[in-house]
Amino acid sequence: MPDPSDAYPGERLGLPPSGPGSVATLGRRVGALVVDWACAVVISIAFFSYDALATTAIFAIVQLVFIPTLGGSPGHRLFGMRLQRVPIGWVGLWRPIVRTALLVLVIPAAIWDADRRGLHDKAAGTVLVRS
Repeated sequence: MPDPSDAYPGERLGLPPSGPGSVATLGRRVGALVVDWACAVVISIAFFSYDALATTAIFAIVQLVFIPTLGGSPGHRLFGMRLQRVPIGWVGLWRPIVRTALLVLVIPAAIWDADRRGLHDKAAGTVLVRS
């Protein structure tokens, strides 16, 4: 029986070990999050004199609009990633809602499994992969 510690992230999901379609790395994820959050802050400053609730709402709206339409947020796309349903397919409309609701709570996104999927992705049945 093979040792599970030898498995690469995404192997259990049927994803390749590297290249397009492989599970996105931590660096790409953090970079995308910084871009998306920074954009939300800039918009919040411009229209709401930097209101934390407005910033969070803008961040969530961007996620909800761009994930089902472009396969990822602007930050995801900039860093060469897309969100897909496990095992493969369009995320639909309800998955981004569940994922975003948990993402703005922060804690579910900070708890990962061996496949680099946060609890927000596991609950939504999604995975962030390289495009």
